[in-house]
Amino acid sequence: MSPVRPVEAIDAASITLNRSTGFYPVDGKRLEYLWLGPKPEDALTLVFLHEGLGCVALWQDFPERVARASGCGVLVYSRAGYGASDPADLPRSLNYMHDEGLAVLPALLDAAGVRNAVLVGHSDGGSIALIHAGGVIDPRIRGLVLMAPHVFVEPLSLESIANSRVLYTGTDLRQRLKHYHGDNVDCAFWGWNDAWLAPAFVDWNIEKYLPQISVPTLLIQGRGDQYGTERQLQAIASQLSGPVTTVLLERCGHSPFRDQPKLSQQALVDFIQTCHR
Repeated sequence: MSPVRPVEAIDAASITLNRSTGFYPVDGKRLEYLWLGPKPEDALTLVFLHEGLGCVALWQDFPERVARASGCGVLVYSRAGYGASDPADLPRSLNYMHDEGLAVLPALLDAAGVRNAVLVGHSDGGSIALIHAGGVIDPRIRGLVLMAPHVFVEPLSLESIANSRVLYTGTDLRQRLKHYHGDNVDCAFWGWNDAWLAPAFVDWNIEKYLPQISVPTLLIQGRGDQYGTERQLQAIASQLSGPVTTVLLERCGHSPFRDQPKLSQQALVDFIQTCHR
């Protein structure tokens, strides 16, 4: 296993931030990616896993600011059916996050040549990170940063997701999402929305993966999260085998990196420095 280059040994202000884009072929699909900063042989890689309606572009400039502040390499990608990636097959399996965490993500890491990584997951992306870390023996994973993750279904989540369906069909939400997803916009929305609102999805639960996770974990959630309560973080923190740091942000909803970008960035960078010190 390649040694991790400590973040504190890197002068982040002095590095030129390399940038590359393209597609990785994974499981018969072309997945859009953005790479920022050092390559995997030169530094730790932060792998960004987007939310249920996210993609590379919807992270906005947060990955770039994290890359500059941490000195780490950053890999951001869009899952199939999102952004500029190939469309996904619909309807999605109700185990679509299991499929992503157990099969697609390890293949993506292989395709990208990732050697040592911290998974940075938001919402669905956080759940996918947990499934991977607890369900795959992968020594490349050195830590987890989870923003608004979910490990079980709450009534609040279903109410907000049902409301998003009303907004998608009755407001300009579809047009705004189309700016980021292009022709994938309906695939992205209905693939996510139909799965979460399927009657059988109420029993979805990934807590069985938590005890197998021993790497350091940072949990970030807004106190005003409209898609989940603090019960999610409590369940995760109480069942993980490794050290856990929890950050609750005021004046923050479901997207800490958008609602409180500076505090989210600082928490992430501090965490990376601590867990590799």
